[in-house]
Amino acid sequence: MAGIERPGPLYQQVAAAIRQGIADGEFPPGTPLPSEAQLIERYEVSRPTVRNAIAALRSEGLIEVRHGKGSFVKGTPTPPLTIDRTITRSGKTFTPELTEWTQAHEPTVYRTETTDTTGPLLELGEGEALFGVDRVLIDPTTGARALHRVLIPFTTAENTPPLADAPDAALEEIYAALTAAGHKLTWSETVRARMPQADERSSLQLPDATPVIHTLRVTHGTDHQPLILEELRANGSQAQLTYRITADSPRTLRAVRN
Repeated sequence: MAGIERPGPLYQQVAAAIRQGIADGEFPPGTPLPSEAQLIERYEVSRPTVRNAIAALRSEGLIEVRHGKGSFVKGTPTPPLTIDRTITRSGKTFTPELTEWTQAHEPTVYRTETTDTTGPLLELGEGEALFGVDRVLIDPTTGARALHRVLIPFTTAENTPPLADAPDAALEEIYAALTAAGHKLTWSETVRARMPQADERSSLQLPDATPVIHTLRVTHGTDHQPLILEELRANGSQAQLTYRITADSPRTLRAVRN
């Protein structure tokens, strides 16, 4: 029998030991964990302790409990949804990657301000006025949900009249309006994974312990000037992003870094 001697609540010690066994390959994906009785004997703990440890691992998404069969180690499934983060253009017509997604309801339009996160991306100080447009999008093939936000600085809207009148225009219309205003558009994007906030968990209908993929895309105009900011948030266990990568000239690379 193998007792455990680590700091922290006993059930967390058991969960950590099982988690390490999964990481080491002792419990491969798709295989059952030892029974409750076997875990009790192995770690020299009580039944409630084992059950609490299993519950903790289940909330982390490491195992699943199959009724009447026990606890099984989850595999690493291929995400069923691939989002191609590519914008195509034909003449004056732009086609963003989310064009085929449907809207769960009408977009929400509001006035907001830059924050310590959005301000630097738009090269604006904190507290600068913005139009915000929020949409809940649904992929017609998988039913996956995504949250899409467009932030338009008042200065951009003032210099692009169609945006001042209709900040909730479709993305392809926004890109066309910025191009008509004389901008040659380029884009830069940052991607990170994080745990969701409560409203994101509800809107995206996320299971417990599921991360979100959060992308921040800046549309740049003349002299690499930031014009608008887009945010996309999606289920991190359900979606994956794919990109087309091209070689930039050294001048372009310096502009992106700055």
